Order: sequence, then C-alpha cells, then structure tokens
Amino acid sequence: MTIPAAPESDRPILIGDPAPLFTARTTMGERSLESYRGRWLLFLSHPADFTPVCTSEFVAFSRLYPQFQAQECDILAVSVDSLYAHFAWVQAIAEETGVVVPFPIVEDPTMAVARAYGMIHGDARDSATVRASIVIDPAGIVRATTCYPVAAGRNALEHLRLVTALREADRLGGLAPEGWEPGEALLQPPPTSIEQIVADGTKRAGWLLRPMPMPTPGRERRRRP
Repeated sequence: MTIPAAPESDRPILIGDPAPLFTARTTMGERSLESYRGRWLLFLSHPADFTPVCTSEFVAFSRLYPQFQAQECDILAVSVDSLYAHFAWVQAIAEETGVVVPFPIVEDPTMAVARAYGMIHGDARDSATVRASIVIDPAGIVRATTCYPVAAGRNALEHLRLVTALREADRLGGLAPEGWEPGEALLQPPPTSIEQIVADGTKRAGWLLRPMPMPTPGRERRRRP
C-alpha cells in the first residue's frame, strides 16, 4: 500500500483541491487513484463493514452502478476494515440480498487514506464518524463533498443526480438549479459585466433564472464530456 502524503492541516478536503493520490489493496486487486484519471469517480467512505446502514447503502449503490457507469463514473469505497473483512461482508451481502457489489472496496486499517482526504480528524482513534462521499472529476480534482453521520444513510439516487448535474454543467457551460433532473434545462450563468448586461438586453435581475436553450438532438456531445 502506498500511503498518501500527510495533509498540511486537519481541514477537510475542499472543492477544487487535487484528490490525494494513493495505491492500496482492494476487493478487486490493487488499485491506484491515478488509474481513474479520464473518468469521474465517486469515492465513498463508510464507518464499518457488517453494519446495517452501510449495508443498505452498498446495496443501493450496487443496484445503481450501471447508471453511474452510463455517466462515465466509477465507484470506489474505503473503510478501516481489513481486506478479508471486506471479502466476508461482500459475500454476506450477496447471500442475504442477492446483490453483488460491483465496485472495489479499499482496506485502510491505518486510516491513512481517510486522514489524507479529511474524512476523519487527524487525531481520531477510530472511524466511528466516517460516512463521506467525494466526487472527483476526470482531471483528478474534487468537485463535490458530503458528510453524513453514522445514524443516517446517504441517498444513492441523489449522488447519481449530482454526478450527472456536474457532467452536464461542464458539458454545456450552464448551472444545475435546485432539483434539476436529466433532460431538464440548465440555467445560464449570470453576466460578469455591465457591458454584457447591456449587450444581452437584460433588465433588472432578469438573469437570475434564465434557462439555457436545450441542445439540438445529435449535437449534444460537441462540448467536452
């Protein structure tokens, strides 16, 4: 296992930060974060294997995995449990629910990866409060983060919506409004100068909720994915 460099402070990783690189053993062989460059990545941490909420999350993310793949997004999970605990848990999930976990789970017994990503405080002795999600773009930059408590599970569908919204916003140069769903119009970015306001003929605060024109069928992929 290649341990990430120690963070310069105890602050959580922020949007816009480069994702710390690491190489580690997983349930699907050795994986390096760098190998995911060129694709989106949803990096999930969970408090512990064989726990009810974590199991429910992994079942949900596994069932949605084909839809994440359709968005050119891979999933990578991590916890402090050993590789062999991961093996046993994945097998138990399959036996009890019929769901095969299709993405790798990193072992992080020293909490080195979790600390590098700010998923736990630098002085933490265990991972009891870890339930973090980090969206990393194809360039290796953190684009979104969430953190949930032990008692409340994440919404897998919302994570899928978030990844899809980020990809569409990048592709079309727009902004995804509250509750945006695939197929809906994005919002136009606000003007950046008075000259642009005059040129656009925008009155008062008319730029606040301006939808972008919907892409012409067959031409949607001309912008970068």
